[in-house]
Amino acid sequence: QRGTSITMHLREGEDDFLSTHKLKSIIRKYSDHISLPIQMNKEEWDADKKEQVIKDELESINQSSALWARSKSEITEEQYNEFYKHLSHDYENPLCYSLNRVEGRSEFTQLLYVPARAPFDLWDRNKRGGIKLYVKRVFIMDDAEQLMPMYLRFVTGVIDSTDLPLNVSREILQESRDVKVIRESSTKRVLSMLEELANSDDETKKEKYRTFWAQFGQVLKEGVGEDQANQERILKLLRFASTHSDSAEQTVSLADYISRMKEGQDKIYYVTGDSFNAAKNSPHLEIFRKKGVEVLLLSDRVDEWMLSFFTEFDGKQMTSVAKGGLDLGNLSDENEKKEHEETEKNFKDLLDRMKAALEDKVKYVRVTFRLTDSPACLVSDENELSGNLLRMLKAAGQQAPDTKPILEINPEHPLLLKLKSDDQHFDEWTQVLFDQALLA
Repeated sequence: QRGTSITMHLREGEDDFLSTHKLKSIIRKYSDHISLPIQMNKEEWDADKKEQVIKDELESINQSSALWARSKSEITEEQYNEFYKHLSHDYENPLCYSLNRVEGRSEFTQLLYVPARAPFDLWDRNKRGGIKLYVKRVFIMDDAEQLMPMYLRFVTGVIDSTDLPLNVSREILQESRDVKVIRESSTKRVLSMLEELANSDDETKKEKYRTFWAQFGQVLKEGVGEDQANQERILKLLRFASTHSDSAEQTVSLADYISRMKEGQDKIYYVTGDSFNAAKNSPHLEIFRKKGVEVLLLSDRVDEWMLSFFTEFDGKQMTSVAKGGLDLGNLSDENEKKEHEETEKNFKDLLDRMKAALEDKVKYVRVTFRLTDSPACLVSDENELSGNLLRMLKAAGQQAPDTKPILEINPEHPLLLKLKSDDQHFDEWTQVLFDQALLA
């Protein structure tokens, strides 16, 4: 007989490895896709002896072929979908996939899938990714988290390297330059797939991206802070709700917003809230609705964290309508500015009295022109945490900085005009105004 015989000796108590079922499962897990067939004697049930009997006939245990090793022209869409279901145990077809061979300093093949539905453990950041690592078609490990950044943990697929050693460990993966190249290439490949869906004129692909965003949009937002190298590409993929449609569906890109900006507008305005309705009904939006200026409505829990990592897009500054003083820039004419200055002087005494009544609750009180219907609102100072973020920190049991909000009053509201002449119940009315602004 040709070939090499290898005899393995098992330790005492390891007889489990002698079972045909155990051997087959090991072969199928680690060597299912190597090019050579692995054969074992066929085992069948003997009804007379009432036991499994080993036959002289041989049967192949492994598939001895790898889908990703074949030419793209030989693979049908149905085969891609079937392999995805085998790989991920999902019952739905993927949204999109990409088979790519990279040659050069590092050689590897990547077959990557974006699922159509989020897994139940998507929000577990300790969950390892869905990438299987092979070296020369030999399976090495499941969930190779070093091969894909955390914010793309929903991606499923196979990466087959020809450069890594067969005895590679998770520790070696962390230090390998080849792994860094694979990770960067895989990240760019996934972002390219998403860009193809997001920027396509084909309605089917557009619908696929809407499905993707509904399932994985909040996870992709994590990449704004975690992947500075690809931040610009990720920002172009983001979608938000806005006052343009007044719908909770997140369909507005930053580029869409800029294309609809008013003449003279040089900022991208946004408001955050713990829900879409809270953001939509925020009193801070009143002047923007009056002037027809679009405002992004951000209500995902990750939004506040994400905004701390980028301050502008395409040269336009990101500006919260609930922080700092109202600055509409060129959207306000000179007559309005002069009128505002005069009003602030007329209300100076009232502001001082209100500040004295709320001394331990607010940083200071000032006149605002961002309100048209509401009597008052609370805003954060320019460089302080927003009220929404402070509420989130407290709800999560985290220690939040001890800051006081700024109370802004609407000088044209009847309640404020009455308050100027009401000395008897001044403190009570001031407290009611503060409480109402706190609830809003």
